[in-house]
Amino acid sequence: MLTRRVFLKKSALAMFGIGTAPAWLARALSASEAPASRKKVLVAIFQRGAMDGLNVVIPHGEAAYYALRPNLAIPRPDGTANSAIDLDGFFGLHPALAPLKPIYDAGRLAAIHATGSPDPTRSHFDAQDYMESGTPGLKTTSDGWLNRALLPEKIASAVRAVSVGTELPRALRGLNEAVAIDNLNNFQVREAEAAPSFEKMYSATRDRVLNGAGRDTFQAIKTIEAIRKQPYLPANGAQYPNGKLGQEMMQIARLIKADVGLEVAFTDLGGWDHHVNEVGAHPTEGRLATLLAQFGQALAAFYTDLGDRMEQVAVITMSEFGRTARENGSRGTDHGHANVMLAMGGPIQGGRVYGEWPGLEREQLYEERDLNVTTDFRDVLSELVVRHLGNPHSAVVFPGYESPKFRGFVTA
Repeated sequence: MLTRRVFLKKSALAMFGIGTAPAWLARALSASEAPASRKKVLVAIFQRGAMDGLNVVIPHGEAAYYALRPNLAIPRPDGTANSAIDLDGFFGLHPALAPLKPIYDAGRLAAIHATGSPDPTRSHFDAQDYMESGTPGLKTTSDGWLNRALLPEKIASAVRAVSVGTELPRALRGLNEAVAIDNLNNFQVREAEAAPSFEKMYSATRDRVLNGAGRDTFQAIKTIEAIRKQPYLPANGAQYPNGKLGQEMMQIARLIKADVGLEVAFTDLGGWDHHVNEVGAHPTEGRLATLLAQFGQALAAFYTDLGDRMEQVAVITMSEFGRTARENGSRGTDHGHANVMLAMGGPIQGGRVYGEWPGLEREQLYEERDLNVTTDFRDVLSELVVRHLGNPHSAVVFPGYESPKFRGFVTA
């Protein structure tokens, strides 16, 4: 027999709360209560594997960069397709990120360099956990910063917090309801014929937990199904790349334009751990360039697709730590410390590279090997939470971090 619990488990929608116990169990929403107003949206993209930020936003004005990387360094800007794209005379973009240059020139893309965690770990697992929990060095935090960034609402959308993927990430676990959706086009209730009966069963039960769980889950199911039934064509000639990130950014754009009350969204892209063959025969070829091409095309398509909707949308990118300043003997780099974060959108004061540059001379490096952290990643995320999402409680979102230092890259 198909039970309530099995029915929910077998739906194509996964809903999560703190740990494995959903917090939305105590509250329910009716279909008529779903908000339709346009909200400010924060999209977080995690680049898993520790991206080589020095070859993404390149310090081409730093002589030590070329001394440390005789085979990996991106050539200084000279106007050719294989050289860095100059940003400000000192920093430049990897040529694979050419689609992002017009957004930078329009003042809607910024880089924050030498960012990272105060915790010195070079463990991927620990560093990702600390960045997603927002509590570096503390392993006992049960929820994520992006979940805590949501303010309480009397009537909140069942899809206010969405991760595009098969599992809910660490950053979105917590007291506020969050949804993991693999693909809107493939979404369906597998037991469609049984759905109405089970919805009645949930609403009729005296068990408050099951009642709340059922009604909230069915509301999310109805919302996603309604979106799925509408054909989607990206606007303004936007062309998303076929890779994972491009298709997932299109799903997020679709949710934003559906006006279903989305507030925060999360997606990720792996493959940035380039100990070997980070570059090919030329520094602008190889594994890093391939990933950056997908990354840049996906962000540019998202920006183009949303058009004037980007005025209310901010995108932030992050990676758990950077790579060594010096290349290794396998045309790659090893686990490092500081990295670069990119911020994009209408609320972003772009056209600038923010942060205090620490330098790449031996005495300036962290442990004489890595780019030094001069901007705590919580400073960057706090500025977005406070100034964009309007949540003034940054000390709640990032416990133990009372006074973040804002760089001024987000409009109030």
